[in-house]
Amino acid sequence: MIYATTSSIQGNEVEAYLGIVFGDAVLGVNVFKDLFASVRDIVGGRSGTYERELAAARDQAMTALTAQAQALGADAILGIDIDYEVLGSNNGMLMVSASGTAVRLKPAAGGPWARPGG
Repeated sequence: MIYATTSSIQGNEVEAYLGIVFGDAVLGVNVFKDLFASVRDIVGGRSGTYERELAAARDQAMTALTAQAQALGADAILGIDIDYEVLGSNNGMLMVSASGTAVRLKPAAGGPWARPGG
């Protein structure tokens, strides 16, 4: 699978647009992690706890995005956008949403990429 935030892949043409695909992840951050992250914020420095939570949520959203694209027979996902939101009454949940356009590519003449098996 090829991933791009752009609308095209250099050296390739879009053979078919297969549809918009989505991947979402919602994670709760527990009270103890919040407490330690608050201490880190007070004394300065980066919050490794929240950075790990963000990375995990982003990975889950991209995995779901990829699964939807693969189910459509896509070679690539173009125009990927990743959004982050804080949810819940006490901002205790993190939502990461990824979206893009699933496409099937055909290599342009002299293009560097060829579909596996083809």
